[in-house]
Parts: sequence; structure tokens; C-alpha cells
Amino acid sequence: MPQSDVFVTERLGKYSRTLNAGLSVIIPFLDRVAHRVSILERQLDEQRISVITKDNVEVVLETRVFWRIVDASRTVYRIRDIDQALRTASASIVRSAAGKLELDDLQSSREAMNEEIAKNLHNAAEVWGIDITRTEITDIEVDEATKEAQRQQLNAERKRRATIAEAEGDKRSIELKAEAELFRAQKEADAVKLTADADAYAIKVKAEADAEQTTLLATAISKNGMPAIEFEISKRQVEAISELASSSNSKTLILPSNITEAIGGLTTILKTIK
Repeated sequence: MPQSDVFVTERLGKYSRTLNAGLSVIIPFLDRVAHRVSILERQLDEQRISVITKDNVEVVLETRVFWRIVDASRTVYRIRDIDQALRTASASIVRSAAGKLELDDLQSSREAMNEEIAKNLHNAAEVWGIDITRTEITDIEVDEATKEAQRQQLNAERKRRATIAEAEGDKRSIELKAEAELFRAQKEADAVKLTADADAYAIKVKAEADAEQTTLLATAISKNGMPAIEFEISKRQVEAISELASSSNSKTLILPSNITEAIGGLTTILKTIK
């Protein structure tokens, strides 16, 4: 017996046994080889099956079925035309599986459909001694009206995505602008705080300097008495006159007639203090 074939033998017209690859012995006149069956894997011719999807769209599925014989006796004694039987069973199972899905799911779920069809067809063909090795949906055809509707749907989906993307971009732009304004306001507030701290520090330093000056003046007065007071007053008068004379807005400077007495008194006070 060759490796790729099996022989179905009959004894006196009744099935006897199946001869597998290798050497077998039969009894002449009693036994005879009734059928020689190939056990190689084969495929059905391509089928074009019209189906209606769950959303009532009529499509045509092109399918391929691959199978092999595992029990030759059941194949030859239980069915006459195995190819036609497989085509009929596969058409029914494909229509049933496709009717559970909408068109979009049908186009994106070929692998799942192939597995479901192969499983159901294997259960149906097992009684004939057939093993369904695999099934393939090679193409899905739709009519022109459905194609046009799909194109319109695709264009609408693209516009929707573009609108969403634009809205997301505008939203992000507004968020970034608000963050920038908040950052600028925070920095301006920090700058105001730093300026206020600097001004407060300057006031504090000036107050401390004035306090120190007052302390020194009080010490000088306590030691020198009236000459120290007159010295401070005369010094302030001289400083005020100097500021007035150095001003760019001063055209004419009018001084009291006793100004020279004040300056002279300042000289006398300096000599006294020394």
C-alpha cells in the first residue's frame, strides 16, 4: 500500500476493513479492493456565497475550504458526492456566521470568522470521516451603493477627527496661554514683593542711621551744650543753600541778609568744638 492512499476492502460485497500503508494480505475471490481513497489534504473550488449581514447589507464572500479524509469507510459508504456535501454545508455555515456581524465587523474579523466556520464545518463533516483543516475568506465584495456609502462614512469620520483635533489644539493653546499669563503674574508679584522688601530694608537702614545720628547728636549736645545745637542748625542751613544753588531750575537765588552771620557762626562753632 502506498503512503498517500488507503484501500477499502469488501468481503462478499460487505465492508471488511481499510488497508493502510504497508504490506497487507487479502483472500482472493472472497476479498476485493472496492475503493482506493487518497488521504492527502485537498481543497474545494472557490465558492462565492451571498450573505446578508446583521445591518442588512448584502455582500458576497469568496471562501476556500481545505480538508482531508481520516476515515475512508465512512467517506465512501455514508455520502455519495463529498465535494458537493462540503459546499452545501460550508455555504450554510458561512451565511450563519456572517449574519451575526455587521459589515464593518465582518471586514475586520476575518480570522475569527475563519475559526468559527472551520469549527462548525468540522462538526458537520465528522460523520463523513472528514477533517476540516482550515477555511479561508479570501475576499469580501460589496455593491457600488454600499461602497459609496462607506466612502461618505469614511469622509465624515475624517472630518470629525479633524474637527476634534482642531478643537484639542485650540484648547491646548488656550491652556498654554493661561499658564503663561499665570506665570507672568506670579513673576510680577514676586518682583513687587522683592521691591517692597528692598524698600522696607532701605527704610529700616535709614531709620537706624537717623537713630544713630540722633544718638550721636544727643551725645554731642550733652557734652558741648548749646554750641553743638547751633552747629547742627548752621550745618543744615548750609546744606539747604547748597541744594538750592545746585538745582537746574534755579534762575535767581534770594538769601537772607544774615546768611554770612550764619556761616561765620558756623566757623566759630567749629573752632569752639575743636
